[in-house]
Amino acid sequence: MNAGVQLNAFDPNSLRDLQRLARTDGQSNDTLRAAAKQFEALFMQMVMKSMREATPSNSMLDSEQTRMYQSLLDQQLALNLSQGRGTGLSETIYRQLGGKDDKTSAIDALMLPGQGGSGGFDLAGVTRRPAVSAAMQRAVLAGAADALSGAKDTPAFDVGSTVDNALLEARFREAIQSARDATGAVSSQARGFVTEVWPHAVEASKRTGIPPAFMVAQAALETGWGEKQLRHADGSPSYNLFNIKAGSAWTGKTVDRNVTEYAGGRAYTEPSRFRSYASYAESFRDYAELMARSPRYAGVLGQTDASGFARGLQDAGYATDPQYADKLTRIIGGATLRNALATIG
Repeated sequence: MNAGVQLNAFDPNSLRDLQRLARTDGQSNDTLRAAAKQFEALFMQMVMKSMREATPSNSMLDSEQTRMYQSLLDQQLALNLSQGRGTGLSETIYRQLGGKDDKTSAIDALMLPGQGGSGGFDLAGVTRRPAVSAAMQRAVLAGAADALSGAKDTPAFDVGSTVDNALLEARFREAIQSARDATGAVSSQARGFVTEVWPHAVEASKRTGIPPAFMVAQAALETGWGEKQLRHADGSPSYNLFNIKAGSAWTGKTVDRNVTEYAGGRAYTEPSRFRSYASYAESFRDYAELMARSPRYAGVLGQTDASGFARGLQDAGYATDPQYADKLTRIIGGATLRNALATIG
């Protein structure tokens, strides 16, 4: 990224810019600041959306076109509000992620001339980590609930729609996880997850020739390091680490969920049925069987290159997310997985 270019949190390319920043300076605090800035800009967009909805819009000038241009203006205003010191939210998020105080950051290099160092609230002396975390979660949940009750069909990018809110939340998680991967932060959840599934990945590797670390990374991507694995209505786990769907030939237990899929670059939601297993070992065995027996995954078997493995899965149609291969490659090469594996011994 060149100096003098604004970090645009609403541009999909900005996540790739964040990845480049992580690769070039991944052991510093700069990547955490970049992720925090993206979060603040997106959060401000949600705030402005709520303000717009609270304002009557029955004037003669109100139309689909004016709403579209108003949405674009709000996006730019939210971006401008988050620049420089912003509202102080990004600095608090930065500390929440484990960042340390310093005098300069990579974000300052991304500012337009004259934008840095003024305005906003000084939260340097405030330490409220648990409260900030809870507030962030409530904000995202409130945005999702608002989306379900007030979605509108407009040609503009509308964060009030269910799908767009889901994409915003996904972008929050990706930015924060990218920052943590870059600095090597390993949560107890990620460490415990890797430790638990590693022996099963080793066994599956003997059947497929795929490095066990690659399969652990894919399981982490599919389940959010085990935190978001599919569960039955009673809360019991499905142990489906790879989100393998249940076709007509499947005779075992199943879990039904509405999931986000992609077609033509656009996201949509559809009901799906997934397989349920008795254990993680059974999940890995079924995954290995799928890889070994399905002709479309022939190019994945024995693949020892991270990018080749991830791209082979996407090209074979394993997932419809156009960013699936990039996300998987990032986890495989990330410090989170590497550091978690180092604790296994």
